[in-house]
Amino acid sequence: MLSRILSTLALWGVVLGGLWYFGVHFAVGLVTLAAALALHEFYGLTEKMGARPFRWMGIFFSGLMTAGPYYLAYYIKKPDVMTSLATGLLVLAMLVTCGRVLGERDQSNRIETIAATVGGLFYVPFLLQFLVCILMRESDSGENLALCLWVVAVSKFCDVGALFTGLAIGRHKLAPQISPKKTWEGAVGGVLVSTGLGAAIAFFASARLPASLTPLVAAAIALPLAVVTIISDLIESVLKRRADSKDTGALIPGIGGVLDLTDSLILTAPVACIIFRIMEW
Repeated sequence: MLSRILSTLALWGVVLGGLWYFGVHFAVGLVTLAAALALHEFYGLTEKMGARPFRWMGIFFSGLMTAGPYYLAYYIKKPDVMTSLATGLLVLAMLVTCGRVLGERDQSNRIETIAATVGGLFYVPFLLQFLVCILMRESDSGENLALCLWVVAVSKFCDVGALFTGLAIGRHKLAPQISPKKTWEGAVGGVLVSTGLGAAIAFFASARLPASLTPLVAAAIALPLAVVTIISDLIESVLKRRADSKDTGALIPGIGGVLDLTDSLILTAPVACIIFRIMEW
């Protein structure tokens, strides 16, 4: 537990320090790096399941998918095309994967190879690039960066709230066949922590966030995002259980791998981005 707390504090220090000095470009680079490392670990899980993904080709497309659309959209000054560009790269990756599979002499595991390679690209970098989409929002006051940090804080502190609430009063198993340690009490605690934190950030950082993101609105948005965070975390637990792995890696002491760190954001990022588009932020 101590190593997990220390790792969390260190990571937040690096993130906040980097954002303070380098701004949005650091954030884009961070998402790109995290997506590539998480995809690398995802492919490791699929290999334990018997698949043979094109690991390095996938990581190459991961970098293109997360950073490429941002800088191209930034250069042509058309932020709305980011998701279309990322989708186009995903389709291109699928075509390249299929072409490479058909060209190989070994005919075994062809379907598994395509599913693992392309599925990993969709599950990790394509969904995480919605964080970059949030960063693309035009703003002179740093609202885009603040909104992105707000999403990350709401998501990650749901994990923290769920962990400590579950340890304190957890009794009823949430999904015993998927993740035996998760409890309903922990899930409720995580949702409450996320909702309260989202409202608190909106109150204390109102100068950096959109004016319409009042504490009440922030709480109303944070609540469903917290629920999505729990679902996203459970999906990764399904993958780890299928691969018979406790963690996706050992890069971060007390936490595990980068996929363990980013799992809660994989579904939360696109949902948050859609909500922000609806709210015209």
